[in-house]
Amino acid sequence: MAKKRGSRRKGDRPTMASLADRHELYEASVQSVPDEVEFMKTTFRELTGRRPRMLREDFCGTAAAACEWVKSNRLHKAVAVDIDPAVLESGRSRHIARMTDGQRRRLRLVQGDVRSARTGRVDLACAFNFSWWTFRTREELLGYFRAVKKSLAPDGVFFLDIYGGAEAYNEVEEETEYDLFTYVWEQAHFEPLSARYTCHIHFRFPDGSELPKAFTYEWRLWTLPELTELLAEAGFARSVLYWQGTDEDGDPNGEFTAVEEGEADPAWIAYVAACRKA
Repeated sequence: MAKKRGSRRKGDRPTMASLADRHELYEASVQSVPDEVEFMKTTFRELTGRRPRMLREDFCGTAAAACEWVKSNRLHKAVAVDIDPAVLESGRSRHIARMTDGQRRRLRLVQGDVRSARTGRVDLACAFNFSWWTFRTREELLGYFRAVKKSLAPDGVFFLDIYGGAEAYNEVEEETEYDLFTYVWEQAHFEPLSARYTCHIHFRFPDGSELPKAFTYEWRLWTLPELTELLAEAGFARSVLYWQGTDEDGDPNGEFTAVEEGEADPAWIAYVAACRKA
């Protein structure tokens, strides 16, 4: 039997892959939680004229955003929802265990389907890292959007992210170097009739070991018009698009600005803020 990469035989020295935590690697390479929290706080206040207090983080994974939200202000509360008990446990051991008693009392984890989870009324909700693409039919996605709207305050806001452009349809691997590992994003398969989309995340290490398919996603590649139309059908009064800018070299700069029209970039990322109130 072939030895799996990232594993080791008895007596072997441990590889970097065998010692790695895939959730920790994901947070380091994919997420920018402080920036996301600041964006939601600032944008919510611009859209509603008041400060938000209660956050719902859907598809929360390790609940990193919910934890950051609670820690950023003593008046903040959060509820975080994910269907996977193992990833929630990673969040408890790696994030929540390091919080103060007061912070933990203002945070609740819910294991369940985001379409049916009982979270109470919240000021804002978020579904980041394109997690809502797990719903591959209009009926499924519309049902989810209606559930989120029902959970929001009368002036509540729902934040999502989305990417697209011609390069989104290509079957490619893209590597990003970090100090202790290489992050590999693979767009493995796209089927145009159904827009079914299979992607993987791999991690590779300087000692030659790797974590292949550390994460695998079976998504639908949704478009911006489909998204905004379904949000309107779910009852959201309006959707505001925030487009990512570029630096002097033409590379993404991480700054998002409200726009009326996007640009025909080969690869783009945007936020959408769906407002319950006009």
